[in-house]
Amino acid sequence: MEPYIRNDNGKQPERYELHSWQLMMPDLSAGFSSRHGGVSKAPYDSLNLAFHVNDDPEAVLQNRRLLAESLGFEPESWTCGQQVHGNRVAVVSAEERGKGYLDMAGALQDCDGLVTNVPGILLTSFYADCVPLYFLDPVKRVVALAHAGWKGTVLRIAEAVIGTMKSEFGSAPDHIHTAIGPSIGECCYEVDDVVMSRVRETLGEIGASGLITDVAQTSQNEGKFMLNLKELNRIIMIKAGILPTHIECTSWCTSCHHDKFFSYRKEQGVTGRMASWIGMKER
Repeated sequence: MEPYIRNDNGKQPERYELHSWQLMMPDLSAGFSSRHGGVSKAPYDSLNLAFHVNDDPEAVLQNRRLLAESLGFEPESWTCGQQVHGNRVAVVSAEERGKGYLDMAGALQDCDGLVTNVPGILLTSFYADCVPLYFLDPVKRVVALAHAGWKGTVLRIAEAVIGTMKSEFGSAPDHIHTAIGPSIGECCYEVDDVVMSRVRETLGEIGASGLITDVAQTSQNEGKFMLNLKELNRIIMIKAGILPTHIECTSWCTSCHHDKFFSYRKEQGVTGRMASWIGMKER
């Protein structure tokens, strides 16, 4: 069953929400934006949420306001990092609420993972094919996001987030729920042997070399492979102690469904960015 459920009342930005998580924790909001329901003009039409793609900054700000308010958060709660395709994880305090909301320079620097236990902070990150990863510990009331392109995936950013939740907040891995959001699928994601060599190394490092055929198949093009980044992240999560029954995974491919989502590959690099988000509302 698809875990990301479309929520659009015709007036608010179109989005896909983690319905089961929000039932589990009614003060939680978690999900993924579509490309529809904003004010940006082509080729960023219309719900582009990132500054770095040369869209009009005022349009980006208006889109962020629209999405935050539709979720029941103040726009100033929007908090994000400067994504660098690494595995650094930042713990977001109350004092850092709103970092990166107004411009890129104000974002938390050099991090692709964000963790907080502070209500009223809306953690966000940006995508146009990379894999959004979500983390929730309902026992310790800790939430997290990670941005996982192929580089962040092989650097095991999912494991880094889980480790941070353990060390900083005392989260037990078997209490943590995770989710994998809309991203480019193995149907569309062709890579070369440089990437595949890193994938093999990562599987070896976590004791999962035998699962290589679960994450990659030979392409019709010589020397190329079709890579399943969602499954690779799922395997990394399980090896880090997450129960398989606690992992939700979408069926959406951003490249196949570029009518709904921005896709860097499908649109040859000139496009907008969706946002993943997670946050606990103030009681």
